[in-house]
Amino acid sequence: MPAAENQVRTTTEASVVVDAPTVVAHPAAVVPVLAALSALGTLATNILLPSLPGIGASLHVSTAATTHLITVFLGIFAVGQLVVGPLSDRYGRRVPVLIGFAAFLIGSVICAVATELPVLLFGRVVQAAGACATSVLSRAIARDLFSGAALARTLTLITIAMAAAPGFSPLLGGTLDHFFGWRSSFYFVAIFAALAAAGFAASFGETHRSERTNVHVGSIGRGYLQLLRDSCFIVPATTVALIMGGLFSMFSAAPRVMIELMAFRPIEVGFFFAGTVLVVFAAGLIGNWIRERIGLDRSMQIALMLCATGGMAVLAAAVLHGSFLPFLGASLIFLLGMGVVNPLGTAQTMAPFGKNAGAASALLGFMQMLGAAIGVALSATLSSDPLMALGVVMTVGSVLALGIYALRTRSTTV
Repeated sequence: MPAAENQVRTTTEASVVVDAPTVVAHPAAVVPVLAALSALGTLATNILLPSLPGIGASLHVSTAATTHLITVFLGIFAVGQLVVGPLSDRYGRRVPVLIGFAAFLIGSVICAVATELPVLLFGRVVQAAGACATSVLSRAIARDLFSGAALARTLTLITIAMAAAPGFSPLLGGTLDHFFGWRSSFYFVAIFAALAAAGFAASFGETHRSERTNVHVGSIGRGYLQLLRDSCFIVPATTVALIMGGLFSMFSAAPRVMIELMAFRPIEVGFFFAGTVLVVFAAGLIGNWIRERIGLDRSMQIALMLCATGGMAVLAAAVLHGSFLPFLGASLIFLLGMGVVNPLGTAQTMAPFGKNAGAASALLGFMQMLGAAIGVALSATLSSDPLMALGVVMTVGSVLALGIYALRTRSTTV
């Protein structure tokens, strides 16, 4: 381990010790601030879902046209990470994060005052450009500061925040829309970002204290190519991306399943999503407990089998025209597995790449968003029955993830 890393990391797995005040001024703020950074993108995405019809009516466009507010954001969010990650390996984490917060705030204000869809779309582009910086660098900063079990625990809490944002944000967005109108959601995320930026600026210095890498286009491309060829990266990263595809397909298809097929009200769907957060939180805690007792690989395998079981149970519910309870039970099984796979798989992906953690986090984030986009697209197009399409996507993705993880040629100890 380089000497610079020893300034911010203990040799034990228990915790991080900050010897240099310029790295972290308030160690107790590390996890909450990093969680806020990671949650910003998913919060800004899903908080709008209940407001899309209202936005369309207000701007005199169709609801279908307003869905571009989601797809444009995800596209910029995914691709932008590939740029921000290597830049942070060269210039550090602190400045890109602060620039990202500033861009997100500007984009949010543009969205809040927009009176035409093109202006609103432009604001979303600016928002996404800022959010991709905070999201990708939350993982890189965690890798700068932690290693071993401490890294796994930190990424578990960050993952819970990323899951809580899409879980709670539709309910939050619907409430804000009901009482204050759709523009209030943009003001809310702007205030959230401002508070997170203040916390980051007050608590964190520069955490990337190892050797800086070059930012030439050729070197960036070669760096990504090396990661894609490295089984220590590509196997757990692909595994996590496939499971994320199943998760986001659930987020996109569950409202159709529950409202169109099971006659639930939108507010009840919001409570369903909020409940998923508790499952993911419990799974993250259980996953770390299991990991400490049976090891990382076995924990991942068990969790992937849970994901596959949940996906097949959703598919069986569709074939048998099941009611809400079978769908709920199958979803809970998948979420339990996902809540273990995501943080442990992320930690396993990031652990070997301390020097170029920014690039590794960027490529991992891109793969996660690509998996999410593919899962959402397939769940919307595979079948006119949303439950059937969801079951197919979750089953195929989970089984592929289990098979890919089983093909690992070497074990990585986190």
